[in-house]
Amino acid sequence: MSNRTYGIIGTGAIGGFYGAKLQKAGHQVSFLLRSDYHHVAENGLIVKSVDGDFTLPEVDAYNDVKKMPNCDVIVVALKATQNHHLPELLPPLINENTVVLLLQNGINVEPEISKFIGENTLISGLCFVCSNKIGQGQIHHIDYGIITLGQYAPNHQATGITEQMSQIARDFESAGIPIELSEDLLLARWKKLVWNIPYNSLSVILNARTDEIMANPDTRRLAEQIMGEVLAGAKSCGRILGDYFIQKMLDHTENMKSYLTSMKLDYDGKRPLEVEAIVGNPLRMARKAGVDLPMISMLYRQLKFLDVRNRLGTGHHS
Repeated sequence: MSNRTYGIIGTGAIGGFYGAKLQKAGHQVSFLLRSDYHHVAENGLIVKSVDGDFTLPEVDAYNDVKKMPNCDVIVVALKATQNHHLPELLPPLINENTVVLLLQNGINVEPEISKFIGENTLISGLCFVCSNKIGQGQIHHIDYGIITLGQYAPNHQATGITEQMSQIARDFESAGIPIELSEDLLLARWKKLVWNIPYNSLSVILNARTDEIMANPDTRRLAEQIMGEVLAGAKSCGRILGDYFIQKMLDHTENMKSYLTSMKLDYDGKRPLEVEAIVGNPLRMARKAGVDLPMISMLYRQLKFLDVRNRLGTGHHS
């Protein structure tokens, strides 16, 4: 057991689940909470999981970063729509050796974050997990759980596998969290978008679960065609993914338990959608390289419309 300490910013479906697993395995973990703070400080965290349910009756809970201890690894598990809070949240928690671990969807979110963490190491984790927050201090882990880790370098250069990545991987694996290490973070992020762009977008636009999208031949074909455009976007950034990867993602989704995507859950909760991180940023990266992605562009415009209308409370699907 390492003596590395962890701080979780964003104790929701992702941060709450992985943070709780780390604490259960004996690691020292501090949790930053907002709306759940009093409940979790008094009652702890409850995790219902396909890997086995467990409760942490006591957790080190905070509602103010200035009161949190300095930790060796700060895990940022906020939605990308909340990143404007990070310039206030991160600096009080960071010393010269702190590693920031960003568990977030989308692409090209690291350059902005790297501006206010200085020389500190920034590692990103791409979570392939079906996990939902179902109540105060309550997390339901439905399926999967693997995290792909990659280290960020300026201009998205491949860093190889670093010692800090390996150390964090060992801690997570000791907590029963499977880890895959990626030598090239940008490649890993494009791979994740092959799933995230079609299913997050279509789940909101079509008001559908992943299994419904897969069961219908028209929407299944639509998802497949959108994946083809994601491959073209990756290629525009010098990252090549073979067509076999599309079939792999289709098979993976067929075998997945019935699931509402994170974007659909945000939509149903009238919360801001991660449209820019997941759809807008890849579009802009491809355009900068002179490549147009017309289907993804259409998804982007539709989602922007639905997001604004939904949060204004003027309705959507019947």
